[in-house]
Amino acid sequence: MEQQKKTYYISVGAGEIMSTPSASPWEFKIEANDDEITILREIFDSNQDNSIDDFLRAHVPFVEYSHDPTNDQHDQNLIRTYSMIYELGDQEAREHIKSMGILNDFKSE
Repeated sequence: MEQQKKTYYISVGAGEIMSTPSASPWEFKIEANDDEITILREIFDSNQDNSIDDFLRAHVPFVEYSHDPTNDQHDQNLIRTYSMIYELGDQEAREHIKSMGILNDFKSE
């Protein structure tokens, strides 16, 4: 049996998933089930953990940005996040993500 979808409001920068639009500023409106929200939460949590690693790496001057695996992980998480929002989002969310060009390889409908 398919899970019921609910409306959520997403703030990518803050890593927040809200069930009410007035809880905090948000950028995207999506319709998602509990499993999809769990996956999105895991991506946001991974970004939080990755930010701590980035902070620690920033204090090691001989490691270049382009050779740092935490940056690659952050980039992959952003692509996963925007892919999910594109898939689950309303028309406005999809148009905004298209305009960002972050999913250039994503096949549009």
